Amino acid sequence: MKKVYYLSTCSTCDRILKELNLKKKGYIIQDIKTEPITNSQLEEMKEMAGSYEALFSRIALKFRAWKLNEKELTEKDYKKYILEEYTFLKRPVIIVKDKIFVGNSKSNIAAAKEVV
Repeated sequence: MKKVYYLSTCSTCDRILKELNLKKKGYIIQDIKTEPITNSQLEEMKEMAGSYEALFSRIALKFRAWKLNEKELTEKDYKKYILEEYTFLKRPVIIVKDKIFVGNSKSNIAAAKEVV
């Protein structure tokens, strides 16, 4: 499978999609704002990433607004919040066959570039 979960209003996600040329390489591109991720999609990402926490964005504006920074979150909480609010998914999530790349760090995008 070749799939990308991203946010179309995120300039960083757009830059990465262009940099890796994913639209022209036959990747399924899913804008999580207009097409929310499903429970089964999140389960698949969790299996590949190892945990829901690895998929969770602590820099989302709502993380502090909802006072989640003051709570001890469990895996169940991470899953619930990601499904409830799309901004809690760390983006972009790039899946290439059996590999997953979560987030926009330079090292992560460099690693993704090697396999896309």
